[in-house]
Order: sequence, then structure tokens, then C-alpha cells
Amino acid sequence: MTDATDATAAPVTSTARGILYVVGIGPGARAHTTPAALAAIADAELIVGYTTYIQLVKHLIVGKEIIRTGMTEEIGRARAAVERARAGARVALVSSGDAGVYGMAGLVFEVLRMIGWKRGESPELHIIPGITALNSCGSLVGAPLVHDFCAISLSDLLTPWPIIARRIDAAASADFVIGLYNPASGRRTRQIVDAQQTIRRHRGGDTPVALVKSAYRKLQTAIVTDLDHFLDYEIGMLTTVLVGSSQTFVFEGYMVTPRGYTNKYNADGDAHAGQRPGYSLVIGDAVTPEAACDDEDGDGELTPHGDASPAPSSTTSREVA
Repeated sequence: MTDATDATAAPVTSTARGILYVVGIGPGARAHTTPAALAAIADAELIVGYTTYIQLVKHLIVGKEIIRTGMTEEIGRARAAVERARAGARVALVSSGDAGVYGMAGLVFEVLRMIGWKRGESPELHIIPGITALNSCGSLVGAPLVHDFCAISLSDLLTPWPIIARRIDAAASADFVIGLYNPASGRRTRQIVDAQQTIRRHRGGDTPVALVKSAYRKLQTAIVTDLDHFLDYEIGMLTTVLVGSSQTFVFEGYMVTPRGYTNKYNADGDAHAGQRPGYSLVIGDAVTPEAACDDEDGDGELTPHGDASPAPSSTTSREVA
């Protein structure tokens, strides 16, 4: 096995058309790496990645050439992967989670654009999706992402903090479940405090919050607490913070965000008075254009019907399904 640590290693000279796999390996455990990702890694002759991610797949890459680099060397990794694949090699550039979510896929496209790459040229490009941190962390604490959610990175290495702060406030005011990536590091400790204070202006202190560290890895921990107390726990770069919406609740230690079915249906699955299966949720006496129409011929086009007003609903809701 060749282990090249220089991400700017000279490209292979070849007339063959190369392949570049941009691979999301998931949290790292083989059981949570997709068959497509495993196949791409197996097919590649060169593996490129951040040192920690290379370590996670070391059992899959015995005998292969490796380029590994440290944190903040992403551009070098992307360039090395593109150049070697462009010259004819089969290359797998690996990211944890999904390579398209805070991963290397976007940077690969930036490099390809800079060199003037066109579809049909070498390298042939394959983006292989993986299980994201939100998915893996959410599964460990229940079902926190069943309704609308967003992800915000608190790292200001590439995004100015005022922009991040504005996004936190917008997400909190809109009642999204919020996943906070990169919440703190040795240098950054104030951002997570500011985030808590911003969200607290829009949410109650008893709003459920989950802290998941190293999901599906050896040092995994998962804690369910609340908005007023989550800063009492250790939070670092390997922690993902999941902040519930106003609807999120804790059941038997699990964090759950309901989709909203009980707004429209009873326990037997029958619609509440004034509600119609397959139509927009009616709140009070409000009737949406969709609720006042029928799909009479089954072609997906809604046709207004004569009596557009259903019986007044006996339910009110803070959540629209």
C-alpha cells in the first residue's frame, strides 16, 4: 500500500478516461455505509480523504494508494483527486456523512469549473450519497426530524458570524427543528452560547434538545435535555446539536417531532369534523384554495366545487401538516 501524504502529488499520465467517485461513507460504521459507497471504494485504485475519514475506512482500502491530509487542506484534496482522475485513475474522494452536505462534493465542482471540465470529458463523475450526521444522530435519540428542519453550521471559518447569527434567528422564529453542526471547538466557544440565547427568544426553555457525539463510532454519546440546560454538557466539534420545534416532545426518553396527523385525524384514522383527507389542513373557519376544490376526474387538476366551505372545524392547530 502506498501512502502519499502530499495532496499535490503529480498526476498519473494516462490516456484512459478516469473515474472520480465522491463518496459519503456515512458515520463510519460499515453497517451504515451504503452498498454503492462500498462498491465505489472497492473499485477505486486511489483513495483520497481527511486523515480521520481514511482511518474509518482503513479496513476497506488495504493495498490501495492513499492520499490523506489534515484539517483545512480540503482544496488540496479536491485538486489531487480531480487531477489523478482526469489523468485516467479510478479515484474515491471520501467524506463522512454525505459528501453533498458540508462535504467535498461542492468543492470538487468548484475545482472542475476552474479547470474548464465539461460533461463527457475525463473524469467520469459519480456522487455517492451517504447517511448524514442529522440522520444518524436523529436515529439515536428518537424521531426529531419528522417535520420541517434545517441545518446550520456554527463554524465561522468560511462564513461570517453575522450571517450565521441571522440564519439562526430566522430558523428559530420560523419554528424549524434546528440541527447545529460544528457547534464549538477549542477556539470557538461563544457561538453556541449566542445560538442558545437567540433560539431562547423564540422557544420555551423546556424545548427538547439532543446532544449526540460521534454517532455510531467508538466514543458515541447521546443526551436528551432541554434548551435551558444543554450548555451544561460538554459540546465540541464532534457533537451535533438538535434543537426541537415548539411541537417537539419527549416520550420515554425519546425526542419526537410530530408530523401533524392528530391535527386532522383521530386515533381510529378518521378525519376530524371539517377536515378532508388529501386536502389542506383547515384551521378554524379558514379555507384554503386547495380545500375548496375537488379532483373530480383524478387527473391531478383541482376543480372548484359548489359549496366551497366545509363545516367549521372543531380543532385548532399550531402546526400545519
